[in-house]
Amino acid sequence: MRFNFSGKVRSGYLTAFVLLLFSYVFTIAAVLQVKKQNQWVSHTREVINELELLVSYLKDSEIGLRGLIMMKDERFLLPYYTSGRKVDSMYRALVVSVSDSHIESDRALLLKGLLDRKFELISQQLDTLRNNHLEVDDFIHGSAFTSKKMMDSIRDLVGFMENHESDLLNKRIAEVGSSNYALYVVIAVSLLISILLLSYSVFTYIIENRAKRLATEKAEEYHNQLENRVTELKVVNQELVELRSMEKFASTGRIARVIAHEIRNPLTNINLSADQLSGHDTTEGDKKYLLDVIERNSTRINHLITDLLNATKFSELNYQPADINLLLDETLDFATDRAQLNHIRIEKKYGFNIPAVKVDPERIKIAFLNIVVNAIESMDGAAGVLLLETFAKSDVCVINIGDSGKGMSKETLSKIFEPYFTSKTNGNGLGLTNTQNIILNHRGKIQVNSEPDKGTTFSILLNIG
Repeated sequence: MRFNFSGKVRSGYLTAFVLLLFSYVFTIAAVLQVKKQNQWVSHTREVINELELLVSYLKDSEIGLRGLIMMKDERFLLPYYTSGRKVDSMYRALVVSVSDSHIESDRALLLKGLLDRKFELISQQLDTLRNNHLEVDDFIHGSAFTSKKMMDSIRDLVGFMENHESDLLNKRIAEVGSSNYALYVVIAVSLLISILLLSYSVFTYIIENRAKRLATEKAEEYHNQLENRVTELKVVNQELVELRSMEKFASTGRIARVIAHEIRNPLTNINLSADQLSGHDTTEGDKKYLLDVIERNSTRINHLITDLLNATKFSELNYQPADINLLLDETLDFATDRAQLNHIRIEKKYGFNIPAVKVDPERIKIAFLNIVVNAIESMDGAAGVLLLETFAKSDVCVINIGDSGKGMSKETLSKIFEPYFTSKTNGNGLGLTNTQNIILNHRGKIQVNSEPDKGTTFSILLNIG
């Protein structure tokens, strides 16, 4: 059962929900921002660490050279050999790390030139020492000062880069602190909103309980009223059932009267002919004539019964895949002369690419022809239009046959498929009954839309496939 609470309660919950949603979004945004800033802090520290390691590995190469000069043993060159690879690897990592800064990238290029010249000088010093049997000469003494200047330049350049990264580090640490503070504020606000929402829920729970109690009382009242209405409805339904029974009885009586009238005339002729035959003064010529009368009227009665049975029974169908547009054209061939005689204009709105429909072609053309003939006869002939329309809808083929005739009243529309019901002076009232039987036998549907002076449209729905 649904309860209708006050607008203020709904607005309060909606406001609290929106505030919580916003705080949740802000919390996620703040967490992502803090995470991103922490990554930048780690990145900056990594750059500083790479710079320090690069200088440290470069010092190892100098230590190896000094060990060789002092101890006259090339085993002391091991730090030199390893430092070259380490410096090169560390420099490549540094270039990647500072690629986000144009200033640091330019300084890294300058650093590369200094490092190359430094290692080139150390290599020249080693070649000289080996050529002099590890003895120090004037070149070694002179290049020592050059090496020191290069090392100082490298330290200065690395120092500039470290200072730049340190400034970035301090700035980013400050940003992390601000973001953390904002995150704490958002969390605190979310907690406050949750507390307020809890308090508001307790308050509204009391209101809802009261509303439920009132609603339950009203529901019981409505239930009692509904039971009374159901009782009244049962009485009305019973009256309606009785009325429908009377209508069915009247319809059955009308059909019986029509059949009795149709059969009584030929029966009367048969009885009169039989009485004449029983006379003694009947000649052979009269007997033959009277027997012909009896045969014709017997045949007439048999045809009446056969037509009624054919119009109301299901029969075996010879299903074949057929083009519905072609079937309509073949149907029109039987009614073209009548349409021209009555000056009826025929319009076709056939759909394209309609799949083949499995039908009994001859039987379905009979159904179409009955509707087409009725449509033509319903129009006066002046500017009368017969419209044939086909199209596919989902798995159903729709055939509309419409006319611009006088239309039908609701009472006539409700009886058009009843046997022997007709508004024509020369009709037997079985045409549309037979049409409906054929369509239903094809497991299809037939619908009629009509209004007085607005024409009539028959819609036939046949399953595709």
